[in-house]
Amino acid sequence: MRKGLGIMLVGFIAFSLLVAGCNSKPAAAPAAAPATAPPAAPKELPKFRIMVGGMEKIIYLPAKLTEVLGYFKDEGVTVELSNEAAGQNAEEALLAGELEAVVGFYDHNIDLQSKGKKTVDVCIFGGSPGETLVVSNKAKDKIKSIADLKGATIGVTGLGSSTNFLANYLVVRGGNKQSDYKPLAVGAGQTLITAMEQGNIVAAVTTEPTVSLLLKKNDAFVLVDMRDAKNTAAALGGTYPASSLYMMQDYVQKNPEVTQKVVNAFVKTLRWINTHTPEEIAAKLPVDYYGGDKDMYLTALKASLPMFTTDGKMPPEGPATVLNVLSTFNKEMDPKKTDLKATYTDTFVDKVPK
Repeated sequence: MRKGLGIMLVGFIAFSLLVAGCNSKPAAAPAAAPATAPPAAPKELPKFRIMVGGMEKIIYLPAKLTEVLGYFKDEGVTVELSNEAAGQNAEEALLAGELEAVVGFYDHNIDLQSKGKKTVDVCIFGGSPGETLVVSNKAKDKIKSIADLKGATIGVTGLGSSTNFLANYLVVRGGNKQSDYKPLAVGAGQTLITAMEQGNIVAAVTTEPTVSLLLKKNDAFVLVDMRDAKNTAAALGGTYPASSLYMMQDYVQKNPEVTQKVVNAFVKTLRWINTHTPEEIAAKLPVDYYGGDKDMYLTALKASLPMFTTDGKMPPEGPATVLNVLSTFNKEMDPKKTDLKATYTDTFVDKVPK
């Protein structure tokens, strides 16, 4: 009987253990470590194509200088610079959608608005044109004032260019009609110098270093100087903002981030220009910019540096002066219908870090 009780006791204990095992919960598995999200890929900015209306011209110095100083890369923008002899050709490429921006004269924005095209200037480089009206020494006894430009063939970079606009204005201001002279597209540099030496033009509206080359060769003299604020006001009636960065309005509205980065880079360069000597600036540029004569280039650079702004901002009275100049000879341009505030913006230059 004891044996039977033992068997029963063993069976009861086994049954109890089985029931307990069925009622118990399995041990929880160790919690898995949260997955680490991969870092977000940096937003890729589009390539930014800029055409310059004459890269070697000192008025457009900030274009190449910003590239060699590395400021575009610092801002994380891939900028492609291309060169074109005249600003008019760069303007046409912009309108055709071949570029994102032009380094050219602000006056194109006003002219284009009168033609129903919407462009906007986002950074002013030059507070004055940096241009001169030079006259061949062969004509110095005939042309002594702008009134004497009647009947003259005047060299400009291209027809419809800013140099063409200024030639038109100076001829009209001299008491003549726009049709009283002939503009001839001769570019700048050696092509212009050759045109004057061969007698194809008797005068030209041009910039440095072409001006200094002509003076050194004793080929010409300066009749109208627009390389600094004082002389510009005397010639054009006020402050005349000129070299700049301008773009299509719709691009700026759709791409404020990349626009800001490009403007940041250019304003950094303007600050750099205003805190360095001509010798230091020239040392950063390609040797072929000197035209084979570094001393001459330094002379031209010293004469031109006062025109550059320090902050890229539009001079408050500047747009009105430019409109007055353009409407003097372009009778199809109605100043009352021109919205100057739509032709430029300081929004981006105001946001450049100090």
